[in-house]
Amino acid sequence: MAQAWKCAGLRWAADGPVLTWVGGRRSALVRGKRVAFGVAEGGVRTCVGARGHACPVRAGVSGRSTGARCEECARLDRAHSVAADTMADDPRPYRVYLAWFGPGLVKVGITAYERGSARLLEQGAVCFSWLGCGPLMAARRTEELLRAALGVPDRIPYVHKRAVRATLPESESERAAEIAGLHARAVALGGWPEALTPEPFRGVDHAGVFGIAGAERGPAAVAEIAELVAGGAIGGELVAVAGPDLHLATERGVVVLDTRLMTGWELVSAEGEPCAVPLRELKRAAGVQDGLF
Repeated sequence: MAQAWKCAGLRWAADGPVLTWVGGRRSALVRGKRVAFGVAEGGVRTCVGARGHACPVRAGVSGRSTGARCEECARLDRAHSVAADTMADDPRPYRVYLAWFGPGLVKVGITAYERGSARLLEQGAVCFSWLGCGPLMAARRTEELLRAALGVPDRIPYVHKRAVRATLPESESERAAEIAGLHARAVALGGWPEALTPEPFRGVDHAGVFGIAGAERGPAAVAEIAELVAGGAIGGELVAVAGPDLHLATERGVVVLDTRLMTGWELVSAEGEPCAVPLRELKRAAGVQDGLF
């Protein structure tokens, strides 16, 4: 019987994206190489636990869940997160950023200074710029200021990010134009926390890193994987990696696999298997922002 591995998610390392596995193994994700795996017959997806601890009841979770946590573990995980505002005394410096995912898709967010741009790579930000740096609560207040004064959201659904990747502008200057204008408007606002130090606009472009623009762009995706299932398999040439998403060229066209759907499953090698998992058509989602200004 083939050895099974439990995926611990995709991480962006200094030398590119890697799949990590429970136990410490890592698999580099190199564009042009084949990625293939399957779920054993009779396999069950189980909760990945919270904050480094296993789920005490090994609860089953839905194949469509990107969090792969049961209700109790999800609650515990969020209760100790920056996003839940439960860490107001965190002494680390934080950065506020503006991120662009495609035309009309701009968000504001914060990340720990020590993480550098890792958070932006993880989210699939096509380009971004820092806006300021300071204590956590000052960064949070600046984020709230932009949301209230300029209507900038702090979340962009992945379905919207995927919908625009095939139609991104060709030049870096075009891709940076929206956040450049928004950065100028944000800096001109009154009411910034005194503890936050503004940072000048410097656009950082990830399109080439992801393989989704210019000479690096592969064929457009036509579908996305809805879920993994027991007995199912997926295999194809890796043509792009953006955030948690793998773009795989299969016999059914290029499909997008959100690697968060892999966690909680025990996976086995499936080099010769076709694309045998539930798919849904990839299309422009209703409600995508029409623009901020």
